[in-house]
Amino acid sequence: MERPASTSSRASLRERYQTDRSGEILPTPCAGRCSSFIVVAPCRVIRADGTMVADGDRSVGTQHIGRSTVRDHTVVVGFGTKGRSATRAVCAAGLRKDRIVVVDPSAKTVEAATAEGYTGVVGDGTRTDVLRRAEVHRAGRVIIATQRDDTAVLVALTARQLNAEATIVAAVREEENAPLLKQSGADEVITGAGAAGRLLGLSVLSPSAGLVMEDLIQQGSGLDLIERPVTKAEAGRSPRETADLVVSVVRGHRVLDYDDPAVGVLEPTDRVIAIVRAPEPEPPRPGVTLS
Repeated sequence: MERPASTSSRASLRERYQTDRSGEILPTPCAGRCSSFIVVAPCRVIRADGTMVADGDRSVGTQHIGRSTVRDHTVVVGFGTKGRSATRAVCAAGLRKDRIVVVDPSAKTVEAATAEGYTGVVGDGTRTDVLRRAEVHRAGRVIIATQRDDTAVLVALTARQLNAEATIVAAVREEENAPLLKQSGADEVITGAGAAGRLLGLSVLSPSAGLVMEDLIQQGSGLDLIERPVTKAEAGRSPRETADLVVSVVRGHRVLDYDDPAVGVLEPTDRVIAIVRAPEPEPPRPGVTLS
């Protein structure tokens, strides 16, 4: 169970970072980095040279595995309640489990992640060497779901330093820390307390609407909210003429409502955000641990 950060730790969060002349956030020396540990989980391990060691035996029975396949993948830092929910959501949206690398300091947690079919790295996600083992520099997406907001800031700083192109999404407990996460390199920041409060308010005013919204949030069951490219058959038609229930159109860097006059008809390069029926989930397969 995740424990909320204390009031004193939240108040001192900004004091743990300094800014350079351009306004970029930098961690103060030893801020959150002075102590770390790496534990090797008792499960399949991929060495840096691309060899896999069999369970319970690190000296014999190695098999070569190419690491070139670990590219444009998704790295999830933190595999608590938020991290598990995030990985299940992206898998329900169609991402394969072998394209997800979980980073967590707990060997038992990583072992649980590999049992679900993900690849695991045991270590502190604020450390450059740990994120390199997770191939963050080659990743397409990074999800930061740590227990503490200050840890999330350090992970975002390190991940962005390693990869300037990846999409980084982070979760924070306190809304006041969201701007700090964005300055640290996160593209999107989700405030847990704020999102829960909005759902509570919606549910108390309209329980039925609250149920539908909760269903949309829980990817993989009932109705799902997805983003997909426009098909050839849909190009030249209005959003309401598609097979799915389109709610928004992504055109370039703009997100337009389905009834926005600027949409007109769908273009071949557009993407649509639509509500669809969730597909049947795939059975779990064992994963591996990177070392």
